[in-house]
Amino acid sequence: MSQSHALSDDQVGQELKKMTAFIKQEAMEKAREIEIKADEEFSIEKSKLVRQETQSIDTTYEKKFKQAQMSQQITRSTVANKTRLKVLSARQELLDGIFEAAEKKLGAATKDKGKYQAILKNLMLEGFYALNEPKVLVRGRKADYDVLKKAIGDASKEYKDKVGKDIQVEIDEANPQPEGSSGGLSIVGGGGKIDINNTFEERLKLLQDSALPSIRTTLFGKNENRKFYD
Repeated sequence: MSQSHALSDDQVGQELKKMTAFIKQEAMEKAREIEIKADEEFSIEKSKLVRQETQSIDTTYEKKFKQAQMSQQITRSTVANKTRLKVLSARQELLDGIFEAAEKKLGAATKDKGKYQAILKNLMLEGFYALNEPKVLVRGRKADYDVLKKAIGDASKEYKDKVGKDIQVEIDEANPQPEGSSGGLSIVGGGGKIDINNTFEERLKLLQDSALPSIRTTLFGKNENRKFYD
């Protein structure tokens, strides 16, 4: 039968020292693990915060960049529209000036009585052919009555030669053209219901409507944005 031996005080002290050292070592290792884990968590949290802040900055920058782009586009569009309107306005002023100048010169065609008589004859014939009636009225300026009567004789004769019909033409002295008119005449048929306006002013308006596209092209060149033409 074995006998247990009691530990001496020195042995107890040594065992206590070993246990204390072991516990201390364990505690230090645990503390190190906690420190490492804390550092890792700190680094992760730090990276997360940095990433979130970076994304926030990127989002803010992108938003401001888009706003700046939009503002720039609006500014460019506004400037382009204003410039285009100024160009169109200047072009229209030029066109208006051309026709205003032409209108001021309309009266010059009445100075040469021989040429003016031929013009009145041709204007009358247009109305005669259009109306195709045996009797019509002609309205002209009072100042033109003498040359108008001669033109009526020429037009009536030519109408009969071309159509083979007589036509009775009278000056409507009750309704003359305004004295401010540049010249020309109007032919009235259909019992006064049809009025063919062949005054110089009206013919210029018709010319303005029909010739305006070609005048624009001549002055300003072809419009590349226009797909259809009359």
